[in-house]
Amino acid sequence: MEQRQGLLTMEQTINLQKRHLETIQKGSEFDLTIPEVCESHAQFVKRIGDNYMSREFRGFDVDDYNRKLLTFMLYYFNNCKLAENVFEGEDYKIHKNIMLIGEPGTGKTIIMQIFSDYLRLTRNPNFYHNLSVTQMMNYYKINGHIDRFTYNENGKNSLEGNPFHVCLNDIGLETEKQKSYGTTLETVIDEFLFARYEIYQQTFMKYHMTSNLTVDEFQKRFDDRLVDRFKGFNVIAMTGESRRK
Repeated sequence: MEQRQGLLTMEQTINLQKRHLETIQKGSEFDLTIPEVCESHAQFVKRIGDNYMSREFRGFDVDDYNRKLLTFMLYYFNNCKLAENVFEGEDYKIHKNIMLIGEPGTGKTIIMQIFSDYLRLTRNPNFYHNLSVTQMMNYYKINGHIDRFTYNENGKNSLEGNPFHVCLNDIGLETEKQKSYGTTLETVIDEFLFARYEIYQQTFMKYHMTSNLTVDEFQKRFDDRLVDRFKGFNVIAMTGESRRK
């Protein structure tokens, strides 16, 4: 029987579906359900942490305050479903972004830096760039926009731009109260969050965050539209005393 012109075969639809999936979702090549594989990666993460702490002539502490978080993030960034079982009673999901909240000094920023390095060194497609609020504010003061950290359209001949995974650290700092040419930097952060939510929905490029704000403080700080979009985050509270020496 002659095939009608333009009719897709079952094999073609399956191949096109696979090709489409590869453009919107790229996973880790490592299988962390294998215990020895998981342990080797955990040790590597610990060594990266030790490298950072060596500047202070000490090691990176893995303790009751961060052990579950480190396990969760190791599974999470390697697209391993075991991540969703680490914190009992919590509805954390692999498809959501990460938001670490807690008092200053509890280790939020250093953990995100460690995992950024780990993902880069293992060539994991979930690698993200670390960005501080201060860095983004300075970029805005110089350029008048934050395109680099949102759609990244400069030099890209495409309507979609070229966004990348990012982590914005230290939301809630007093620097947000500053103004630049009449624009509050608080407004710039809101612009970042609105843009990154849209990017997340369209391309699944993630945006993680760390903050000293509590959940209640977030609700007071941001308007209802943004608060509703925070449902797309695994909000994880870091506890314990300051690790800064």
